[in-house]
Amino acid sequence: MHIATDAGVIALSGRLAGRGLAVFFAESATLQALRGRLADYNARALEIQATADAASRDFTQEEAAELDDIFAQIELTTADIERRERIEANNTAISAPRGRRTDASDPADPDPSLAREPVRAAARPTADQGARRAPASPRGSDYGRHGFNNMGDFARCVMSASRPGGAVDPRLLIDAPSTFGSEGVGADGGFAVPPEFRTTIMEKVMGEMSLLARTDLIDVTGNSMTIPKDETTPWQSTGGIQAYWEGEGQQLTQSKPQLEEATIRLNKLTALVPVTTELLEDAASLASYVNRKAPEKIEFKINLAIIEGTGVGQPLGIVNSPALVSVSEEASQAAATVNHQNIVKMWARLYGPARQNAVWLINQDVEPQLNSLGFPAGATTVQFPVYIPPGGLSVAPYATLMGRPVIPTQACSTLGTEGDIILCDLKAYLAAQKVGGMRAETSIHLWFDYDITAFRFILRVAGQPWWSQPITPLNGSNTLSHFVALNTRS
Repeated sequence: MHIATDAGVIALSGRLAGRGLAVFFAESATLQALRGRLADYNARALEIQATADAASRDFTQEEAAELDDIFAQIELTTADIERRERIEANNTAISAPRGRRTDASDPADPDPSLAREPVRAAARPTADQGARRAPASPRGSDYGRHGFNNMGDFARCVMSASRPGGAVDPRLLIDAPSTFGSEGVGADGGFAVPPEFRTTIMEKVMGEMSLLARTDLIDVTGNSMTIPKDETTPWQSTGGIQAYWEGEGQQLTQSKPQLEEATIRLNKLTALVPVTTELLEDAASLASYVNRKAPEKIEFKINLAIIEGTGVGQPLGIVNSPALVSVSEEASQAAATVNHQNIVKMWARLYGPARQNAVWLINQDVEPQLNSLGFPAGATTVQFPVYIPPGGLSVAPYATLMGRPVIPTQACSTLGTEGDIILCDLKAYLAAQKVGGMRAETSIHLWFDYDITAFRFILRVAGQPWWSQPITPLNGSNTLSHFVALNTRS
């Protein structure tokens, strides 16, 4: 009777667990969808609030009505989520494995003669039983190691698999599609380091410093911005507002502003990264890696556009702007070189008030040229330093050239071509971005039937130099600008 009763309990539990398993997967999928819907509602509410805040106004009637509807939907969705979470909790409790009874004095046992012995802890196998080794278990001592004994065992297998024709240990591979980030392809994440050994993904390079943060950055609520600007100089004697010396009792001379319009339209920069759910679950650091790496890629694209953007579908860059001043190379100057006269002439062409905020943007290949620079001291061989390396006399994280920071960036051109070294005041570069900055979103709905999560990053940005052309000084013939580059040396 006792055995039959146990079998009945096991059969009933099996039926509940089998049925509950299907319900669990359906409920989990629906819960993910509901949580995603909840995030969408919240994102829309934040967008409405940001639009109103940017305009420093109250919500319109339409916005208030939409917010009320959003709040109602959030309440309904939250309640639905709570119900399904309770169903999932009940299902988990029913499906949980039940321990075996071992107490021989169990009063509910109708046949004590059939009672099982109590479990003896730490019992050693007898000689006739043999010392049989217990099979590996996911919950055993190697849990979290994916079957590897230690880090050396794992490294040896990876090294062997990396060699041409080398054998691939089955513990390294998990079947998965190879057309997107998955565990089935080593380069896509298949050779995932077991979490007990390493959870951080090492990157080849770190992100570069953002040039956008140094510009004259404005948040906009629409898709474009038109700004009035005055390109007249204080010493200009005609056009725009003027000042005159007047005698006592004389009629004052009139003048009026001379304004122009600068219109910039936002361009969209995106990154879309699909990743399988298995890889997200098994490589714990992957989500944080994607959320860090994609913005770094977007940030570099913006740096590149600020320096060499075409202005078509992207910001207008410094070297393609009509406001750029290009300094010619010296007579008989060797190709792909930078000498002290180049630096002196570039400094002289930078508009004076811009010097206090100016920086040098360089390709890293320019640094060896700068390290040998110096002002010749007459006929002697003594030279006064022009370039101060970082941590030297400057005691700063950046090197200095003519007292201004030198910032290496991969966005600059190769040594010897225009754009390899740029002297600029980036506050004279007008940049605009959509209110809220970069949108970082995650969705399971795009490829729901593939069980793939999509990471999406979007930034709408525009930019161009404030000035449309260099200015002519009051006295002198050389034009001046906030942006100065050295011409190609070939």
